[in-house]
Amino acid sequence: MDNNITQIGIIERYRRLIDISRSLASTLDLDVLLERIVKAAADLCYAEAASILLYDQIEQELHFEAATNLRQPQMRGLVVPVDNSIAGWIVTNRQPIMISDASQDERHFGHIAKVTNTQTKSLLGVPLITKDKVVGAIEAINKYSGEFNREDMSILTTLGAQAAIAIENARLFQQSDLISELVHELRTPLAALNTAVQLLLRPDLPESKRGQISDMVGNEVNRLSDLTTSFLDFSRLESGRAQFRLNPFDLSKLLKECLDIMQNRADEKGIKIDLELPDKLPILLADQDKIKQVVLNLVSNAIKYNKPNGKIIITANADHAEIIFSVRDTGHGIPPESISHLFERFYRVPNLETMSSGTGLGLSICKRIIEAHKGKIEVQSTVEEGTTFTIHLPLTQEDIKGQDG
Repeated sequence: MDNNITQIGIIERYRRLIDISRSLASTLDLDVLLERIVKAAADLCYAEAASILLYDQIEQELHFEAATNLRQPQMRGLVVPVDNSIAGWIVTNRQPIMISDASQDERHFGHIAKVTNTQTKSLLGVPLITKDKVVGAIEAINKYSGEFNREDMSILTTLGAQAAIAIENARLFQQSDLISELVHELRTPLAALNTAVQLLLRPDLPESKRGQISDMVGNEVNRLSDLTTSFLDFSRLESGRAQFRLNPFDLSKLLKECLDIMQNRADEKGIKIDLELPDKLPILLADQDKIKQVVLNLVSNAIKYNKPNGKIIITANADHAEIIFSVRDTGHGIPPESISHLFERFYRVPNLETMSSGTGLGLSICKRIIEAHKGKIEVQSTVEEGTTFTIHLPLTQEDIKGQDG
């Protein structure tokens, strides 16, 4: 009788695995896919939690990407050493592993355990392999009853094989989509550079024109550099490879630093920047460099799309739950039909794009940074009156629940 019951349980698990495989094949959204995979791994292995670490072939690094109990997106992209972690052993040896007490294993990477405040006992891990390429590793930790067994390993290995194919398909779709857009964006500056080269080769070109064209070449080269830098930033955020380093800092001090950096550019257009801050703001726990990147981008836009001798007002305040800061300009404003597209990659507002040769990625990057901090970014605008971007950032971060790689 017990054998029959066990057999029924095994059959039911494989039936669920088939249903899950169909679900994995139904999406090309990498974030959604990873969440489905870790949930399936935990459920099928009767484990407290599960996580996925993806392998970066170029950098030869493992990145902690998703977990069933991962409450903070900032943990995404955390680097786990290949040569000093259990997940690294799985990827390097391309073999599954079962450990009764991972905390006592010499390959245990303790950093995540410290950050997450989660004790990892039993662990089952399998490699994600497709077409002889290692995509990463999936781990289930802390089985609810007893220890992981060969049946659990078989189930997780089968899920891992399906997951690897789905992840690779999603990545290829994501990359082809991004690359096609990048190629499209590269055509304009490349065409301008090609024309400039042809003109500079003409012996009858006046010296005065030669200087103008040389300046234009410099501008287009800078534009290409900005575009590729922004594209790399965006692709890292999109793929989860961007690392977030949380630290407490004074937002007031950061806003003043950003104003000092942008002051010369504002002065060139006769734009006045006012900083309206309370006497004291609570300490913010966030990635200081990335928040600075957001502020500089918003202030830069406020300068570029402002009217001559216009004004920019930066304000900040806080309550018990969040810090709110805004960047308001007295520029040309944004038409209502463009508001919903502002945070789309490579989008530039019609009629305003001639005012500045931006990359069209800045606001997309800002949105992903703020959302990774569990915050939100809002925009209000009135044509010919100005635009206000408002950022909401939580003051405290929830405890991160995760596991060791």
